[in-house]
Amino acid sequence: MDHTVVSPQDWLAARRDLLAKEKDLTRARDEVAEMRRTLPWEPVTNAYEFDTDAGKRTLAELFDGRSQLIIYHFMFGPDWTEGCPSCSFWTDSWDGTQIHLAHRDVTFVMASRAPLATLLEYRTRMGWSVPWVSSMGSEFNHDFGVSFTEAQQRDGGTYNYAPSEHPMEEAPGLSVFALDGDSVFHTYSCYARGLDPLNTAYQLLDLTPKGRDEAGLPWSMAWLHRHDAYGRD
Repeated sequence: MDHTVVSPQDWLAARRDLLAKEKDLTRARDEVAEMRRTLPWEPVTNAYEFDTDAGKRTLAELFDGRSQLIIYHFMFGPDWTEGCPSCSFWTDSWDGTQIHLAHRDVTFVMASRAPLATLLEYRTRMGWSVPWVSSMGSEFNHDFGVSFTEAQQRDGGTYNYAPSEHPMEEAPGLSVFALDGDSVFHTYSCYARGLDPLNTAYQLLDLTPKGRDEAGLPWSMAWLHRHDAYGRD
């Protein structure tokens, strides 16, 4: 790697300059997080039903006795035989977090349009424990902007709150809900690069000299494989 090499004193001065910027970023992140928490809520009026490993469940029942619910929209279409590699990359970050979230009154699940049996088989292959439900047969994915009809794929739809000329069949995202009595409210959703902070591997790579090292690739994640597929080629 071709990089500037300096004395320890000069390195410390440069590091302190960067630290000031990092502190500015932390304060800005805290400010945005507070703005996120104060967003208005919208009621969820559609009756969604999901296939789970405990049987049929409504959206309210997915809260599992808690008042807050995070759903990751995992890209796995109804006819797919494998989950999306990039969504799999993200999911590798989350095993072991459920118990901690539960102690802050949060339930975390993933939802996809593939049949439940297909999802659970893939989860077993990946070695995950994250709860996963199937939204197959409902409009849940379409209503929350992560699945697109053939007409939308052809003529255009909306993704990440902006027009998308030719969206894919499935796209990644995350939605947050609150339960107040018997009423469910949608409080937040994010998509695309908004999901970056949720990927532990990317956050670690951002600390290294090479960073994500994706410049010059055909697309940013062309290097990526499912974790059980590295070394197969």
